Amino acid sequence: MTDALKRLSDEGVAIWLDDLSRKRITSGNLAELIDQQHVVGVTTNPTIFQKAISQGDGYDQQLSDLAARRVTVEEAIRMITTADVRDAADILRPVFDATDGQDGRVSIEVDPRLAHNTKATVAEARQLAWLVDRPNTLIKIPATEAGLPAIAETIGNGISVNVTLIFSLERYRKVMDAFLTGLEKAKERGLDLSKIHSVASFFVSRVDTEIDRRIDEMGTDEAKALRGKAGVANARLAYQAYEEVFSSDRWDALENAGANKQRPLWASTGVKDKAYKDTMYVEELVAPNTVNTMPEATLEATDDHGEIRGDAVGGTYEQARADIDALERIGISYDEVVQVLEDEGVDKFEGSWNDLLKSTEAELERLAPAEG
Repeated sequence: MTDALKRLSDEGVAIWLDDLSRKRITSGNLAELIDQQHVVGVTTNPTIFQKAISQGDGYDQQLSDLAARRVTVEEAIRMITTADVRDAADILRPVFDATDGQDGRVSIEVDPRLAHNTKATVAEARQLAWLVDRPNTLIKIPATEAGLPAIAETIGNGISVNVTLIFSLERYRKVMDAFLTGLEKAKERGLDLSKIHSVASFFVSRVDTEIDRRIDEMGTDEAKALRGKAGVANARLAYQAYEEVFSSDRWDALENAGANKQRPLWASTGVKDKAYKDTMYVEELVAPNTVNTMPEATLEATDDHGEIRGDAVGGTYEQARADIDALERIGISYDEVVQVLEDEGVDKFEGSWNDLLKSTEAELERLAPAEG
C-alpha cells in the first residue's frame, strides 16, 4: 500500500476538500477525511451550497425555523451557509491551531452578484467574517477588476481572504499586488500581520476545457498535439510569478513585519476529459507551499492510484511558456480565453446563487406556518 496523500502533504501541498454539506458535517465524514486522508481545509462556493441544500432533508429543521420567523430568502441562505461553515471551522480548529493558522481553514464566498461592486464586496466580506465568527475562516472574493481593490481593503481590515476565479497570469500578478497592498494597509493600521492569511485560487481544468474545445474545432494534427497542456502550463507559470513576487524587496519588508505568504491554490482540479488521467492536476502541480482543493472523486482517485514524484513544477517554466506560446501560433488567443473563463465563472456562480434563492424560497413557502 502506498500513501499518496501523505506523500503529497510531505511535499508541501495542503490538501483541501472542495465540498461541504450539513450531512458531511453531522455524519462525521468531514472529521474522518481529516483523520484518515490528510484533508486540512475546506472550500465552498455557490454551486456547492446550491447542490447541498437542494438534496436531502438535512436542512429542514433550520428552514422550518427560518420560515416561522418569516426571514427574507437572502437572510435564510446566509443563516444556513454560515452555520455550515462555522461547524466545519470548529471541526478543523485543531488543524488550524497545529499549523499556526495556515491550514484548518474553511472558505465562504461573497454574494457573486456583487462581483463587479467593490464597496458592496468589502461590506459583505466584513458581514460574513462577523457572522461566521471563527478565526479559521477565509472570505472568498473573485479576482474581477472590481474585486482587486476589495481584496486589498479586506486584507487591510485584517480579514483573511481566498481570492477566487483567477485564470490569467496578468490578473494573478494584480491579485498578489492587491494582497501586498492590503498587508501594507493593515500594517499602517497597527494590525498583527501574522494573523492574516490568504490563498490565491488559480483555476486549472477549465482552461483545458475551453482551449481543447477550440483545438477540436480546428482539428489539425498540430493543434491536437497541444490538447491537455494549457491548464498545467498556465498554473506552472503562475507558480513562477509567485516565486518572483515573494522574493522581492517589497515582500521582504512585510515578511520582516510578520506577514505570511499568499499561497497559490490549485482550483478546478477535477479532470473533465476522460482521455486524461483523473489525477493529472494533482500529480503535475506538486510544489512547496501550495494548496490543492479537490472534489471528493479526485481525492479518492489520488488516494487510490496517485503517483507523487516530488516537485513537479520547478524547472518546467521554459516548457510551460513554450506550450502557451504554441497556442498563440495556431491562432488561439490566450487573453481571449482567460477573459471568457472569468466571465463564465462569475455567471456560473451567479446562476447557482439564483437557483439557490429560488429553491430556498420554495422551501420557506412550503414550511411557512399558517396565518393566525
